[in-house]
Amino acid sequence: MEKNLLLSLVKKYDSPLYVYDASKIEAQYKRITNAFSSVKSLKINYAVKALSNVSVLKLFKKLNSGIDTVSIQEVQLGLKAGFDPKDIIFTPNGVSLEEIEKAAKLGVNINIDNLSILEQFGQKYPKIPVCIRINPHVMAGGHHKISVGHIDSKFGISIYQIPHIKRVVENTGMHINGIHMHTGSDILDIDTFLRATEILLDAVKEFDTIDFVDFGSGFKVPYKENDIQTNIEELGERLGKRFNDFSKEYGRELTLMFEPGKFLVSESGKFLAKVNVIKQTTSTVFAGIDSGFNHLIRPMMYDSYHHITNISNPKGRERYYTVVGYICETDTFGSNRRISEVTEGDVLCFDNAGAYCYSMTSNYNSRFRPAEVLIYNDKDYLIRERETFDDILRNQANITLE
Repeated sequence: MEKNLLLSLVKKYDSPLYVYDASKIEAQYKRITNAFSSVKSLKINYAVKALSNVSVLKLFKKLNSGIDTVSIQEVQLGLKAGFDPKDIIFTPNGVSLEEIEKAAKLGVNINIDNLSILEQFGQKYPKIPVCIRINPHVMAGGHHKISVGHIDSKFGISIYQIPHIKRVVENTGMHINGIHMHTGSDILDIDTFLRATEILLDAVKEFDTIDFVDFGSGFKVPYKENDIQTNIEELGERLGKRFNDFSKEYGRELTLMFEPGKFLVSESGKFLAKVNVIKQTTSTVFAGIDSGFNHLIRPMMYDSYHHITNISNPKGRERYYTVVGYICETDTFGSNRRISEVTEGDVLCFDNAGAYCYSMTSNYNSRFRPAEVLIYNDKDYLIRERETFDDILRNQANITLE
């Protein structure tokens, strides 16, 4: 997105502001489907938790994507966006049996990741097909907080507990129609991912009723110039061939599923914030913006990098700034970054703001959540209004204390 367009959107909708480019989302969706074009039956289920705005979900429906959901509320958002229940998979963690029952009654696909709930669900609903989430005990992701396939992870049923799963299936007569894994985010080592694949396929062999195999996602996207990323084309070629061969071995055509979130929406998003103050200390020049980790928590939570540019002065002399927020906590977006000279009132642009950014916002310090804009076919659409003070008070009981 051009800087002039972004500046015009800040002028039109104020700041801070999230902006998403639909054409980038469409390009990433096409890229992954092309990479796995050799697979006869492929299903991409967008991970709603990455960016859950209902207008974005409608865009994915238009692309013929399915969706992966992790809460009953995300299921309801998907239905609101017009998705057929059969195109929704419910992959929660640590939820009650009652929540899974609610999702099942809505007709969506069910994915269960612990033995206790599997047995309870199988006893009550043996005729409802269920997918099982396996923990392969392979750490294929990056930062420890986003790697979920290792032995100490809370996610999934251990691959070593397959005999327990089979006993539950035998005792309840339930129908297992899918096997799922997710090793974590920021996958770089394709060989490691393929080793996990073999573990998953060995699990599939233990059941003769499987219709689909869900490999999760976690593909790494670039966060800076010349950054490393998952080679999705190489993965598509190697995994696609292995999957086709396995389907023949299994004796019927299986569906290959993925549930990408970051891969599809991260690069589409820009976060725009105005500079409130330039503060020179004895050792640092701070650029304080009209936002904080209440709007963009990833740098503080995951040590994530978001490239920052001054779109108000893109050709200015570069200086070093530490970009911080207005929250009454330490909320540093970037330390000692080389940015074109910044003055108060300039607009800073944060890249890779499409995934796990707005969806993790809060009202901390009683601040308003920002607005969201979608650029579709060269037209800007306000897809979420900026919050107001009424929104802060909406669910609070303003009681009279006597």
